[in-house]
Amino acid sequence: MDLEISLNKIRKYLKDKRIIIAFSGGADSTLLAKLAADFSCEAVAVTVDNGVLPKDCIVSAQRIAAKIGIPHHVLNENYLTDESFSSNPPQRCYICKNKMYDKLEEFAHSKNFEYIADGTNISDLLADRPGIMVNYQKKILTPLVYGGMTAEDVHDALKKFNLEYSSSTTCYATRIPTGSEITPKKINRISYAEALIKNITGEEIVRVRDDDGEARIEVSNVDSILNNEILIHISSELNAVGFKKVLLDVTGYGDSKKDIVIYKPCKDEANKIMFETELPFEINIQDTCKEMKELGEEVKCSIQMGVIMMELGGRNVTIFKKGKIVARRVKNREDARDLMVEVLPLIRRVI
Repeated sequence: MDLEISLNKIRKYLKDKRIIIAFSGGADSTLLAKLAADFSCEAVAVTVDNGVLPKDCIVSAQRIAAKIGIPHHVLNENYLTDESFSSNPPQRCYICKNKMYDKLEEFAHSKNFEYIADGTNISDLLADRPGIMVNYQKKILTPLVYGGMTAEDVHDALKKFNLEYSSSTTCYATRIPTGSEITPKKINRISYAEALIKNITGEEIVRVRDDDGEARIEVSNVDSILNNEILIHISSELNAVGFKKVLLDVTGYGDSKKDIVIYKPCKDEANKIMFETELPFEINIQDTCKEMKELGEEVKCSIQMGVIMMELGGRNVTIFKKGKIVARRVKNREDARDLMVEVLPLIRRVI
C-alpha cells in the first residue's frame, strides 16, 4: 500500500478521538504519537515504568514526547513484585502487557479518555508476540495495523517527517530465558553490563543475555568491540558483578526482516499464483473462525482438522492450526500482501 494512502487512512481514523497512546519512544509509538498529536481531538502519551526498563528509555520517551509536542505521563509499577511475571513463564509477554493496559485503563478512566492505542504494526502480527492478544481482549486500538503499515513503512514515515525515536526500548526481562526467574540481581547486572558496553563502544543498541549467569553480548557492530584490551576489560567488569562466563555473539544484533508473503509455485497448475506465510505460533481455529466470519464472506471451518478455508474478494485463503496461511487465486505479490494485511489482524493465537 502507498505510504501516503496508509497515513491518510490513519489520520482519518484518529480524527475526533480523545486517545491515550501507549508510549515507549520507539519507532512505532513515536509515529503514532505524532499523528495523534496532529490529528486527534486530544492525545496524551503514557509510559509505564515497570521496574525492568532501561533508565534511558524513560528519559528518551520524555524527550521525544516533548519534541513531538504531546503531553506525557509516566506511571510506575514494579512488576518484579508480581510472581506471575517474575517467575518468567512462556506467557510472560502476555502477563506484562495485561498489567500495563490495566494501568492505562485506570489512567484513561480517571482522565475521561475513551480510547487507548498502541503502535502495533502489521509486521508485529508475523512475530511470536502473545501480548498482542491483550489488544484484542481489551479493545486496544492499533491504528498502524488499520492503516496496513509494516515496520518498514513506519521507518519510511519517520524519515519523511524527520522524527527522532529511540532505537532500543525493550525491557531487561527479554534478556533472560523463559523459565529462569527474573530477579533484581539479574536486572541490575544486565543494566550495568549494557551501560558499560555502550559507554566503551559508543553503540546505541547493546544486548547482554543472562543465561544462568553466562553473559552473551550482542552489539549491532561487532567490530566496535573486537579489541583484546576492551574484551579483557569487559570480561573483568562483568565477572565482578556476578557473571560466571562472558561470551560474544559474533553474528551481532539486528532485527530480522520478514516478508509478509512468500511466493510458492503451484506444482500442478503452473499458471496459478500462490503465496504463503508461516506464523511462529499455533492458531486458535475456533476463535479465528469467528473473527473471519465478521468479514461476511464464505468461511468454512473444521476445528477437528485444524483448518479454515474462505473466499475473500475472489481469492482463496486457507489457514492451518500450525500457523501456515496460504493465499491462492491472487493477481500478484501486491495483491497477496493486501490480502494478508486484511487477514492477519483477525488471527487469534493459542496462548
